[in-house]
Amino acid sequence: MTEWLGEWASLFPLFLVGGTGLAVLLLDSMLSENSQLALVTGVALIGTAFVSIAISNDSVATLPETISHYFHTDRASLLGDAAICMGAGLAALFAGGYLREYRFERGEFYVLLIWATLGGMALAHSTHFLSFFIALETMSLGIYTLVAFRRHSPKAVEGALKYFLLGSFATAIFLFGSALIYAATGKLDFSGVAQGLDSARGEHLRLALIGIVLVLVGLAFKLSAVPFHMWAPDAYEGAPTPTTSYMAVVVKAAVGIGMLRLLMEALHIETLVAGAGSWPELLFWLSALTLVGGNLGAVVQRNVKRMLAYSSIANAGFLLMGIGAASRLEAPLRGDAIATVFYYILAYTASSSLALGSLIAAGSQGREAVSLTDLAGLGRRHPWIGIPFSLGTLSLMGLPPLAGFFSKYWVLLAAVRAGNDYLALGIVAVLMSTVGAYYYLRVLVYLFMRTGEESAPLAVPMRSGYVFSALLIASFFVLHMGIAPSPYVRLSHEASKAWEPGPSKDESNNQQIAQASP
Repeated sequence: MTEWLGEWASLFPLFLVGGTGLAVLLLDSMLSENSQLALVTGVALIGTAFVSIAISNDSVATLPETISHYFHTDRASLLGDAAICMGAGLAALFAGGYLREYRFERGEFYVLLIWATLGGMALAHSTHFLSFFIALETMSLGIYTLVAFRRHSPKAVEGALKYFLLGSFATAIFLFGSALIYAATGKLDFSGVAQGLDSARGEHLRLALIGIVLVLVGLAFKLSAVPFHMWAPDAYEGAPTPTTSYMAVVVKAAVGIGMLRLLMEALHIETLVAGAGSWPELLFWLSALTLVGGNLGAVVQRNVKRMLAYSSIANAGFLLMGIGAASRLEAPLRGDAIATVFYYILAYTASSSLALGSLIAAGSQGREAVSLTDLAGLGRRHPWIGIPFSLGTLSLMGLPPLAGFFSKYWVLLAAVRAGNDYLALGIVAVLMSTVGAYYYLRVLVYLFMRTGEESAPLAVPMRSGYVFSALLIASFFVLHMGIAPSPYVRLSHEASKAWEPGPSKDESNNQQIAQASP
């Protein structure tokens, strides 16, 4: 029994989230107030994040053969679990105040959020195109429904419909690309695909390259990378703001880590670069277009949720730049570049959750804060809203010593090390960050330096212990990751060792466990 538990212990975070989903289903029929489900969901998910970190600091055991063909557990996937669960837990706490305030609280919101989270976690662990696809769609289907959760709102229904239709096209593109890769290699597991690409020549190699491009385009839809971002502003604006927070952080973390694993384990960068040399350019152009399109699109927005939606798109550009830089570097610099991607995901999770959570707290049933004019003077009248809102936006802008500064700095450093065209891409990123400073600082101007029109009603902040607690947690991580980044840097570097050449620490631990086993 102990040996069986030891084999499955590294998947304990997924079991914990799945068990929470079942428990919330049961509690929904027993609790008199659905807002209590927010506390259960938030505490369970945030607790799972810390459990994932604790497991990653210990020896990571190999999984049984029955499942190891489809899933793999290492420090990369466990750190992904931590980021996904932290973002989802904060969104659940935000929902505890938001849904009750606007009087459309129903227990199924938390159930959908939990199962979508489980899909995102499975995506970070997947090592087979079949499990990868099932995990991706489990996450996506839950989010489609969460976007339309305010079913009487035309904007919510419109945003969900656009997201669903374009997401379905993205799924079809991803599946077609996977089929082409299977036709070229005869395999669907990542290690088998990598071996098949080693020996692919002529037509098979060209077929594989087309399949890889289609797979990456499908994932670019999920990341809302330009020019596949059309759904994002409408979906972010129409969705309940806790759903917006969830989409902004959880989808980025899950798809980013899933894409990284796909590139490093299945698509065999060295072989393809030597053989064809063209497909990594897709990451470069996706990143460049996303950085420019996201930042320029945010400048003209007056709606704060749409502005943060374009900000999320721009941050996807930084994420793609880090992954692309890693594809150009050799070890050990590649490991450093991969570590910057993980740190960026952690910092963005805290920063974006704080900004969107502050927007939730800024309004109430009397007047929901949506536009910039709604925020006029709010920071002066209610500093407990203005301070976390400022921390979140300044961190997204990249101001030291907040978490966002180091995340952007290290991604830019990876781009500079990659050289050539990525050096130019780093310059573009710096210029676009300057553009981003304009629309981020504009939020602070309205919060502290503007006064609303005399005839306009003032936004009244929400009074919710759930929202306030989530803001405290997010504020702590935004400050702590900037002032004392060492623990998070260490976790990111340990995670990057999953894809170092030769046996990693995880594999060494697995060998020691195997030798010690009877």
